[in-house]
Amino acid sequence: MDSPGISPGSDSNENWERSSQTTKTGSDSSTSNGNRRHSSSASSSSVSANRDNSPGSNGRRARPSVTSIAATLPTVREMHNRRTSSQSSLTVPPNPHHPSLTSSVASEETVVSSKQVLTNFQKVAGRDPEIEARRLRKLSRCNSEYLVQKGVYNRLMDWYDTSYRCLRSQFLGLFIKSSRRPDLPSKVELIGLARHYYPARADLKVQVCDFGLGRAERNEITLGQIEEYWQAKPDWVDVRWIHAPLGLGLTHSSVEDIFLHDGQPGREFENGGRSGWPYLETEVLNIRSHKNFQEMRDVYLILSRLTELEEELDESSFKNDENSSLQTDISWRASHLAMPANFWNLVNSDMPWQLTEGLAMGIRGVTEGLQPISRQIGQQTLCTHPFYKDCHMVRNVFRCFHRSDGILLTLSPMAGVNFIDQKLAQHLSEPTDAIFENENASAPGYVFSAFADQGTSTWHRRTVEWFLTYLITEVGVTPHSHRQGFNAPDLNLAYQAVVNDLKRRRYAPWRKDETVKLVRDYLACVDELTMVKRICEQQVTLFKGMQQDIRKFEHEDNRARRTPDFPQGESMHERVKWALTMVKARHDTFEGLLTEAKQSMEALFQLRSIEQNELAIVSDSQNKAVLIFTGVTIVFLPLSFFTSYYGLVKFRSIYPLNPHVLRITIRAIT
Repeated sequence: MDSPGISPGSDSNENWERSSQTTKTGSDSSTSNGNRRHSSSASSSSVSANRDNSPGSNGRRARPSVTSIAATLPTVREMHNRRTSSQSSLTVPPNPHHPSLTSSVASEETVVSSKQVLTNFQKVAGRDPEIEARRLRKLSRCNSEYLVQKGVYNRLMDWYDTSYRCLRSQFLGLFIKSSRRPDLPSKVELIGLARHYYPARADLKVQVCDFGLGRAERNEITLGQIEEYWQAKPDWVDVRWIHAPLGLGLTHSSVEDIFLHDGQPGREFENGGRSGWPYLETEVLNIRSHKNFQEMRDVYLILSRLTELEEELDESSFKNDENSSLQTDISWRASHLAMPANFWNLVNSDMPWQLTEGLAMGIRGVTEGLQPISRQIGQQTLCTHPFYKDCHMVRNVFRCFHRSDGILLTLSPMAGVNFIDQKLAQHLSEPTDAIFENENASAPGYVFSAFADQGTSTWHRRTVEWFLTYLITEVGVTPHSHRQGFNAPDLNLAYQAVVNDLKRRRYAPWRKDETVKLVRDYLACVDELTMVKRICEQQVTLFKGMQQDIRKFEHEDNRARRTPDFPQGESMHERVKWALTMVKARHDTFEGLLTEAKQSMEALFQLRSIEQNELAIVSDSQNKAVLIFTGVTIVFLPLSFFTSYYGLVKFRSIYPLNPHVLRITIRAIT
């Protein structure tokens, strides 16, 4: 049943769809374009993805592994024709809940499991022109806004950096115009700058993704409308996924509690979660722009101290809130924790954690998820690699909450790059609001695009637990370069190069203060490797616990005789097994790098100790030479004194000194 809001033909929804076609039989889909047009609820923008499944469309195509003989290989159309003549089409088992949506699946080429998509490095061959045009318009609009706010930010920093000038500079500013302190941007400009980097909670962009048999839709709403979307989902939707970019804080806790209170919980992940908390969470590494990360901290630390902005910013936090319970719950929670529910206390959770700021998983309280924010960001040793010179690796918690009615809520403020490829610098320059739509950079965005064509048709089980397993395994193994076929150095290779560079610098000639700088670089590298290793250990524990829960789910399904909806699809057990293999490999790699870095640092200390001993030996020999010289001087100095004295007396007795000559000599000297 459709959610209340705008009718399916409303102009506010920019729905566009294509009727699904089969590639083997050539017959029309069982659902026409008119019947499949649907508006799930009121939203600011909507994208419905049902791409053509025929050869040459924008579907996913396997990349050839041997390029040297590419000219001799048959084309995709020829291979497709051979299969259609020798194989029969695969048929999706009928769905008793959606009998009208049951249709034949195109072919083996169309039915691509998630495992095949990753292991064969398949990617989107091309975007739909309308989707790409809409995305480019959004990027252009966001970039134009960023340029305006960047000018305000530069003026703010000029004003702030001259706040602590010496008295001499302040005195000169009274008379010399070029030495005067720049003016602070206007109040309107400062409020716009604060909202640009930290949107008001009610205006925060939320993604709503619906998956049904043979179709998928994505709607972009605001947090002020979120309660309307988790009350119920349309009849054709098997799973509704709501993703809100919220970090651990007041708003996060309120949204989580209201969501769970409004429905029955789903099947519990008792081993994958923690005691008394049968929900899944993992800590995700993502790559942010170093410049953008620094700007976020500067804006927070400077503007939060300007008391003249507080009143207007506080009023804007829930100005557009249409929820019935969110604002009330946040106010109650803030009073309970003795925290004022002002603008800055609500948005400080958007700040990602730096790599070495401790672990965020398993945090229970609201205030435990907030870290003290300093202005300066430590330069990571990863940035010494040329490919990652403008990057900063951060951490965010990715929390998942699912209900028995097929609605999944994920909360995480991660807005960085998850997939590493040669276009990393281009991905980092994109606005954080648009990163979700880039499936080549964002793991959540890729998850939606992976099922945008077929919806739940290729799911092993069309349940929220299956999709949750797919999502958390896809997000948990990032960042990596597998998606684009290893066309860029992965984190493992980058840190290996960093460790090798540190080892090479050990043998450089000794210079003043160079050893101290080298030791600091070693300590920073060890801290980063240690944290990545600990995150991998927690992910291994998570996936092992999920394996136990999935075995329990399968046992319950077998007892209830619930057969898979699509037996050829990838099962939850296979998916978790693949993710566990990936995380274990990363853990072993970083454990080896950590051991190597520690051993190399110990070797550095030993080498410098030997150098100090040699310098001490040289210094000792020099001390002995000075001692001998001192002894000789003690012996011969008295003799030199007496011979000089008596020689002078004898000279004066032979040649008396003329006073007139003495005066001339003194004048000549002076």
